[in-house]
Amino acid sequence: MDQQKAWKVREEVCETAKKMSNTGLTAGTWGNISGRIDEEYMVVTPSGMNYEKMTPDQMAIVNMETLEWVGPHKPSIEVPLHRKIYLSRPEIGGIVHTHSQAALTVACARKEIPAISEDQVQILGGSIRCSAYVKAGSQELADSVEKALEGRMGALMANHGAVALGRNVDEALTAAVLVEKTARIYLDVQAIGGAVRIPEEDCAYYHKFFLERYRRLDDDRAGKGGRK
Repeated sequence: MDQQKAWKVREEVCETAKKMSNTGLTAGTWGNISGRIDEEYMVVTPSGMNYEKMTPDQMAIVNMETLEWVGPHKPSIEVPLHRKIYLSRPEIGGIVHTHSQAALTVACARKEIPAISEDQVQILGGSIRCSAYVKAGSQELADSVEKALEGRMGALMANHGAVALGRNVDEALTAAVLVEKTARIYLDVQAIGGAVRIPEEDCAYYHKFFLERYRRLDDDRAGKGGRK
């Protein structure tokens, strides 16, 4: 494991946890965040700690194969969920799990949010599915959420909350904000007769555009000669 990269991911996860708390995406110590170090290790926020008081050295480093961890505090109970996503989605570099109000409202109804806005489909890939209701922290929950996330960067967790993915931790937080925004729009639009869905072929176009455009921008920043 690259120790320099591990520390950088610890810093990113800690900073993102504070941002998540400040944006109102969770209350108290609920929710959790992780960042991928490499194919074997991930950084996960500690269990039951105040986000505002967290420091990078308090983040847990978890072996994704053995689930053994190092750090001063036990990682979140949702380690199996983060592990499952990283092992099945090699392109994912960050995960944000929230208990935000609008997303949880829809999750409590166990409903899917259809593809209703262009920013939703660009970043999240289409409709926001809801996983089955199973016990928190379980492998069954991890399996159910993974299924709901097929071809998507965000999903609802029945009676629990939401999860959002990104190629890095910052992008995962953006996706989490968008899940909450989309859930609010979905709830509001019911008052005027319900939303009109975006066609599936347009969803695929917009999402591909987002992924390819931002990957080129990332390449430019890294000096790899990507096109603007």
